[in-house]
Amino acid sequence: MRKKSAQPAGTPPTPGSADDAAQGMNVASRTQFQLVRARFFRHRGALVGMALFGFILALAATSIGWGPIPGWWDKSPTATGVVLEGGRPTLGVWPSFLGGGGISWGEHPFGQDDIGRDYFAVVMRGTQVSLTVAFLVGTVATVIGTVIGACAGYFRGWAEAVLMRITDVMITIPTLVIAAVVAAMAGRQGIVVLGIMLGLVTWTQTARLVRGEVLSLREKEFVEAARSVGTSAKRIIFRHLVPNVVGIIIVSVTLAIAAAVLLETGLSFLGIGVQPPDTSLGRLITDYQTAMMTRAWLFYWPGVFIIGIALSVNFIGDGLRDAFDPRQNRVRD
Repeated sequence: MRKKSAQPAGTPPTPGSADDAAQGMNVASRTQFQLVRARFFRHRGALVGMALFGFILALAATSIGWGPIPGWWDKSPTATGVVLEGGRPTLGVWPSFLGGGGISWGEHPFGQDDIGRDYFAVVMRGTQVSLTVAFLVGTVATVIGTVIGACAGYFRGWAEAVLMRITDVMITIPTLVIAAVVAAMAGRQGIVVLGIMLGLVTWTQTARLVRGEVLSLREKEFVEAARSVGTSAKRIIFRHLVPNVVGIIIVSVTLAIAAAVLLETGLSFLGIGVQPPDTSLGRLITDYQTAMMTRAWLFYWPGVFIIGIALSVNFIGDGLRDAFDPRQNRVRD
């Protein structure tokens, strides 16, 4: 005789029950964090992007030193010297068994510039500056956009009208134009000021995304319950609503960082971004754009790192967006 299930009649099957097993599914009970983590680590593009970005960040931070971190590379980005063999790169990547010169690092793996500086050290310094500006822009833009979007979505009425009309005006003006004006005023104040000022004009997309999410959450039961017990609007926004849109915020940070790298590159290419004696990846491309046909390594090494940073951060953002997708609420073993 077939043994009946001990589960009471009329109750829905629990995750991992015999009904799921009969359908060939083994669904485990998991927290929201575990679901997000599992979906993220199943995204191959995100894993590749995370590995590439981690490699670039580690290389830039440890090679020439960054802040209190000492560097393992023995050359400074500001030290000049004698230009050897026309400043050509000594990095070898073609194995000898394939007819190449073998894999080697050499004295100046990325070559030398016009005044004999080691170009590997110079590119690493440019990478540090570009990443610093990008992280500042992404952080400032996300904080401002989150606050404005959350307040507009929660308060509605005249507050939403004022905040969103300001956002609409900012959107109608091309970002590069606003950023160019801001960078022209703040470029000589240092990279920290430049990053903060650029973040003050690039928050609009985050504000619209957060507002849309808060509009759908403000009518939920937990918000009504908080209002009924006299919870202040500030506490409802920052303790109840913002944590529920953290997925949108995290994705927005990654996309803002990727966009900030390209924005800083464009501004430096126009000569109004990072100012000498400091440098950035965009500044290096600007300085050596005329050398593309004669000494191409001075042009393509910064370009390779710009593309690597932008692609890797975008891949991470894609993975986070898919991981936080609420429609993917079941993860099968």
